[in-house]
Amino acid sequence: MRFPIKTVIAVLVLGTGAYFGFTPAKEAYEKYTRPKFREVEVSRGPIVAVVDATGTVQPVLSVTVGAFVSGPIEKLYVDFNDEVKKDQLLAKIDPRLYEANVARDRATLATQKAGVERARAQLQQAINDEKRSQALRRENKNFISDAEMDQFKFNRMSLEAQLVVAQASVEQAEANLKNSEANLAYTEIRSPVDGVIINRKIDQGQTLASQFQTPELFIVAPDMRTRMHILASVDEADIGLIREAQRRKLPVHFTVDAYPDDLFTGEIHQIRMSSTTTQNVVTYPVIVAAPNPDLKLLPGMTASISFQIDEAHEGLRIPNAALRFYPQRELVRPEDRPLLEGADGEGIRNPKEASDSVGTQPSAQAKAEARRNRNKRHVWVQDGKYLRAIEVRTGPSDHKYTALEAGDLQEGQKLVTGIKRGE
Repeated sequence: MRFPIKTVIAVLVLGTGAYFGFTPAKEAYEKYTRPKFREVEVSRGPIVAVVDATGTVQPVLSVTVGAFVSGPIEKLYVDFNDEVKKDQLLAKIDPRLYEANVARDRATLATQKAGVERARAQLQQAINDEKRSQALRRENKNFISDAEMDQFKFNRMSLEAQLVVAQASVEQAEANLKNSEANLAYTEIRSPVDGVIINRKIDQGQTLASQFQTPELFIVAPDMRTRMHILASVDEADIGLIREAQRRKLPVHFTVDAYPDDLFTGEIHQIRMSSTTTQNVVTYPVIVAAPNPDLKLLPGMTASISFQIDEAHEGLRIPNAALRFYPQRELVRPEDRPLLEGADGEGIRNPKEASDSVGTQPSAQAKAEARRNRNKRHVWVQDGKYLRAIEVRTGPSDHKYTALEAGDLQEGQKLVTGIKRGE
């Protein structure tokens, strides 16, 4: 009987040792094989939400200066990038033909004025002859016949008409002289505004032909130091945000490749309704006005624009990586797994699965409701060996953080963003 009792006691001792040794080993194994998560902290700070776009720098106004008359360019007085004042002489067309026309028309005018004086003298002589004939006829009707009286009368009337014609010729000669003087003045090309010569399309000695259309000589951009425009193309999905930003007078920031270290600031000047469709993408032109005191912004530069559409001051903010994280089902505690499965139509769906699903498109009402609830999100925190979901309501977002408007989060709290690779 001793041998079986010893055996039983040995088995019991070994079994008890194995039991109490297995539990710690199991816990150690589970701890070792448990996934290690990447985490970020909830912090506090400002957030500026923006809409990015690209645009082209343009002058507020480009005035094209042309030539009204033809002829060779005798002299150029300005060049590219010169700053000019209103009525400043830019170029001069050879004026010799137009000076000759002025001299000719002045001589014609003098001739016509002399013709008026001659017609006036002849008329006065006819008037005097008619008066003398009438006086003689009153003394004796037989001195002058009726035919002679008619001759005096109609001669006087004819000379009156000739005087009117001569006066009209003077007016015509004066108009021709004014036309020739205007053409002579047009040989001097002057700036219509204060500005900068941003383009010169002629060279000295070049011959202009203005018979069919006015040739372009210069392009003058006024007030380039005061303000420049940046023409941006904004997607139709963002136009509502841009209009709200314009109403709130939020600033616009942009950079140009020529000065990558400089940050320029402007304001939304205009949102135009002339849409453009390119490959089924609808965009609207948005004009940004910016000061340019140093003339750093030149026409044609490409600007990288950030329209500020919202702002959150010193509040709690969630790293965007925590909002993008979608956990595996087996890592989530059982009571939160319905969120992953889309329970009651309010769960979180894996974006890939959502894109692969087959079914009818949601209605407009459903889309609008989804847009209104788009700020309801979930973040995940480690709770023992599982992940626990925390519902949050988000606000403005930038490239790194999203503002927290509501949710049971504290500053410094750690949020899960992924699983550490290789662990």
